[in-house]
Amino acid sequence: MHNNFYFLRQLSAELKKKIIGFTVVSCFSQNKEELIIELNNSKESFFIKASLQPSFCCLSFPPGFSRAKKNSIDLFNDILIKKIIAIRQFQNERSFALELEDHFVLLFKMHGNQSNIVLFQNEKVISIFRNQFQNDYEIIPSELDKAIDWKKEVFLNTLGNLSQTPSPGSCPHEPASPLVVREDTHHGKGNLSPIYFTLGKEVNKYLEEKFQDQKTSEDKWVVLQETIKQLENPQFYIQEKEGKLSLSLLPTGKIEAEFINPIEAINEFFYKHTTSQTFLTEKAKALRELKEQLKGRVSYLDKNQQKVNELQNDQHYQLWADLIMANMHLIKIGTEKITLENFYTGKPEEIKLKKELNAQRNAEVFYRKAKNQQIEIDKLNESIQAKKKEIEKLKLSIAYVEQAEDLKSLRQHIKIEPTKPKNNNLKVLPYHAFEFKGFQIWVGKNAEANDELTLKYAYKEDLWLHAKDVAGSHVVIKHQSGKNFPKEVMERAAELAAYNSKRKTDSLCPVAVTPKKFVRKRKGDPAGMVVVEKEEVILVVPKL
Repeated sequence: MHNNFYFLRQLSAELKKKIIGFTVVSCFSQNKEELIIELNNSKESFFIKASLQPSFCCLSFPPGFSRAKKNSIDLFNDILIKKIIAIRQFQNERSFALELEDHFVLLFKMHGNQSNIVLFQNEKVISIFRNQFQNDYEIIPSELDKAIDWKKEVFLNTLGNLSQTPSPGSCPHEPASPLVVREDTHHGKGNLSPIYFTLGKEVNKYLEEKFQDQKTSEDKWVVLQETIKQLENPQFYIQEKEGKLSLSLLPTGKIEAEFINPIEAINEFFYKHTTSQTFLTEKAKALRELKEQLKGRVSYLDKNQQKVNELQNDQHYQLWADLIMANMHLIKIGTEKITLENFYTGKPEEIKLKKELNAQRNAEVFYRKAKNQQIEIDKLNESIQAKKKEIEKLKLSIAYVEQAEDLKSLRQHIKIEPTKPKNNNLKVLPYHAFEFKGFQIWVGKNAEANDELTLKYAYKEDLWLHAKDVAGSHVVIKHQSGKNFPKEVMERAAELAAYNSKRKTDSLCPVAVTPKKFVRKRKGDPAGMVVVEKEEVILVVPKL
């Protein structure tokens, strides 16, 4: 009801006490669909903030306001340094106006998502704030007052006529209204909202519920009179009902705060509503991101568990090596393939051999592959266990966020990082720096940065790494005088190279490792492309 006629009437009356004689000193916008008006009487300032977002249109009156130095625009310049001489509330209309010197009128039309602020001079529109509502150029202030006949006989006659007519909604051209009247005598239903249009949806619904408990038209008339009296001399309730926060003149929900001053009421309502919306928005975003992370980890877990199962069920390298060792006398150098009987099934097994190797060396090749297969299984299982822990942690985070009831507790959990100020004097490096076991590991940020890292920042003694045969970041381990590169440092750098490549989702990734002196770039090659003259390959799990 913060835009209801009965509330605006109380608000405009309170503003009349406060700002008559004040002068408009600034009028500007620095956020979309938000207008700030500063008034001053040479002793103090008074601010009007009109937030006219389509989802929430509301006035508020902050005690102070600091204008941004950039991205703000002055509006309604015609009324600057004009004094407010009167405040006019239009009868039965959700609008009021500041009347200023030189016949200027600033209209606050509070029509829900079609709210607007319109400037007139001598009844003619000068400009409007929300330009999408071109029909507002047709508004004539002197014609905004609306009359309602509140006589008892009109009410009773209307009830009598309604009791003889079909129920609202029974005709496809006549939609139902919230204000429904039921007559016990005729069991009819009717719609009173057209004659009492100024009440609004919330009051209509309130009356509908009250009327259901009344037996006669006289009783309903009494309910209507009591409700109007309450609206004309109200208290103001910030209340929650059906999951929504509202400012009401009727206590119909869970009351969170109660006021007798309309400015204090709407200021607190605006703050609570804005905070509530921020909380709901951040909560929804946090849940969406956490669930997306959970989905990704579950997918990773399923994929790698399937890979482990396949590897555990595939023992052919070990079997082939054993068969070759048991039948060495049958295999000569130059043999490309041989068929041997499986120990366990009795069925023939065809084995492809390296013809340049003898039987023992071929067996060693298969034993090594079987060993690497087991290493891959062990690393996959290690990764699976780590992912399971991450999944449990994410599930706990989701449960916590779902239970969070306020912005403070939500932010404490999700730990939103404050925006860091930019320093334009800092040089942007082409790499991300990591430290491991006392060694610096640099990872290129993109193709152009890869070239800069390898050609300008890396020296010939540094170690250079790159995921094998796919696009990815150049990685450099900085050389330390008198020290060799430890195996664990090389493996950590290789993990980063694998993670920052097209193979980041693979269970295992081959990574080329070579001193930087064996890396060169040919003229005309695209960004990031280099030639490696000598390399070794290590197998790692992609890991950040």
